[in-house]
Amino acid sequence: MLYVIYAEDHADSLEKRNTVRPAHLARLQLLHDEGRLVVAGPLPAVDSNDPGAAGFSGSTIIAEFPSLEAAQSWANDDPYIAAGVYKQVAVKPFKRTF
Repeated sequence: MLYVIYAEDHADSLEKRNTVRPAHLARLQLLHDEGRLVVAGPLPAVDSNDPGAAGFSGSTIIAEFPSLEAAQSWANDDPYIAAGVYKQVAVKPFKRTF
């Protein structure tokens, strides 16, 4: 089943985000390589594809997992959590219509 992982960043976490981004992307690459990743990306803090120093307000990932528990466990192991980038993460089932 598909799950949406919606994460909100701590304020002023851009430096931490940039530091651990390679590890975060490596995990997403594995999902992609397994054919389980639908979409993933950051949420710019301002209305721009390149928010510069404004940074990001969070991230959204939609991917396939065998269960809600598996999706939650995967989300909990994200390097952004360990580094203190994310302040809150929600994981919910997602039904694709289009």
